[in-house]
Amino acid sequence: MQQRFQPFTRLAAVILLVIGCLVVLRPFLAAVLFAAAITISSWPLYLRLLARLKQRRTIAALVMSIGLTLLIIVPLTLVTWNIADNASSYYDQIKANLDSGTLDPPLWLKDIPLVGEMVDTYLRKLLHSREELLNVAKNLLEPGRRLLLGGGMVLGSGVAQVSLAVFVSFFLYRDGQTILQALATAMNKLIGEQSVTVADTVSRTVRGVMYGLLGTALAQAAVAAVGFLIAGVPAVALLSVATFLFSLIPVGPPLIWGGATIWLFNHGDTGWAIFMFVWGMFVISGVDNVVKPMLISRGSSLPFILVLLGVMGGVLAFGFVGLFIGPTLLAVGLGLLRNWTADQLHS
Repeated sequence: MQQRFQPFTRLAAVILLVIGCLVVLRPFLAAVLFAAAITISSWPLYLRLLARLKQRRTIAALVMSIGLTLLIIVPLTLVTWNIADNASSYYDQIKANLDSGTLDPPLWLKDIPLVGEMVDTYLRKLLHSREELLNVAKNLLEPGRRLLLGGGMVLGSGVAQVSLAVFVSFFLYRDGQTILQALATAMNKLIGEQSVTVADTVSRTVRGVMYGLLGTALAQAAVAAVGFLIAGVPAVALLSVATFLFSLIPVGPPLIWGGATIWLFNHGDTGWAIFMFVWGMFVISGVDNVVKPMLISRGSSLPFILVLLGVMGGVLAFGFVGLFIGPTLLAVGLGLLRNWTADQLHS
């Protein structure tokens, strides 16, 4: 009797142990997953660096972690500081214009068909009437405060999560070969001959999605920054980061460069507005059609709806780093499902 129930008791003990570990790691799960995705994506680079450093794993891991800090944490921290600084200056400017009574709606607003005249008239009446403005401000104050507080918390938690992910990645780099051997042994015991195929699918999919998402986002943000600088659009750093984030969402970047185009038109810079429109249409948005197919492999490509759900669900589940974790997890699941269905068809 004891031998009969022994496998079940072992299984129950393993399940309870896994649940306990997940409960302990739950607050750090997003950072650990992000660190794993970064480590898998950059593992070939780490191996080349390790060979250059004569197999000194600690030094190689430290160099990789410092590189990630300079590439991710420092720019994200500077942008967060820049956003706070710009928000403060814009607030002071709007407050000064309201006090002087010189704040008016944009000229292009009245040219909008059907509703333009009505909206322009209402806004002019609102902006030049202190009583009505105060009434509207009272109604919008609490939602606005919550929005700003939520945005600040997302950015702050994003910096904290990325910092923790870089810290975790140091140990994943340093002990990665030992971890890979342990995982290979465990997977071989669990799923047998398919373990090599599954491991290859996971690593190839993670690399493909991370290269595709991050590479395309960085490229679009870079060319957008060049366009904003040439056209003289203010807050280039903020708009570039917004382009980077929105490029993770299908049809996202046009919202940023389109807004910059409208801003230039509103300020009478028609020539620069036309340039910004052409630059955004053919260069910024064109990067998505040129760079992404070069970086992302066919096996890890995601349908439109899964990218959208992965980004939104990832943010809701994991916060800022969910922008990358969500699509990556869905891509891994889709890749494994494709392999499994292909094996079933062949058999």
